Amino acid sequence: MAAEPLDVVSVHHEHAEFVWLTLQRLGVRDADIEDLLQEVFVVVHQRLHTFDGSARMTTWLFGICLRVASTYRRRAHRRREQSVAEVPEGAAAGESPEDAAATAQARARLRAALDLMDLDKRAIFVMFELDELSCEAIAEMLSIPLGTVYSRLHAARRAFEQALARVQARGALRRSLREAGGS
Repeated sequence: MAAEPLDVVSVHHEHAEFVWLTLQRLGVRDADIEDLLQEVFVVVHQRLHTFDGSARMTTWLFGICLRVASTYRRRAHRRREQSVAEVPEGAAAGESPEDAAATAQARARLRAALDLMDLDKRAIFVMFELDELSCEAIAEMLSIPLGTVYSRLHAARRAFEQALARVQARGALRRSLREAGGS
């Protein structure tokens, strides 16, 4: 029995959430995800005829997301631009201003460290550590051997530690320069 031919609408319907999450994992800012989601599905529309089914659809889509996100990250103006549609919410109910500030700083450090990582390592790291997917689920999703997931995760953890150390060192340098200038 022959499989139904693939069409962009059905691929979008079945895999848009996966693409959305993958773009997030790869560091696309929330304000830009919809645009890049559209870019990914434009590529899918143009290249769907080349999908031969030898790999899982999610693996093929992950590769497209990786290339689209890589192009996005090379656009230097995107890294500095932080426009917002709405005013950000204040502290959570019951959260002190100090706790809110500490949480915001920790998130900024995390984002900065992740932005320093290679996209492949970042994706595996975020899937496992932040999205709490199992290594087996990641291997299945990306159609790679389980051992490969483990080795990439190990390398990603090392890369994250190095990136976080660089981010923290920059923060310490900025603080000491401010203190030196203020005295």
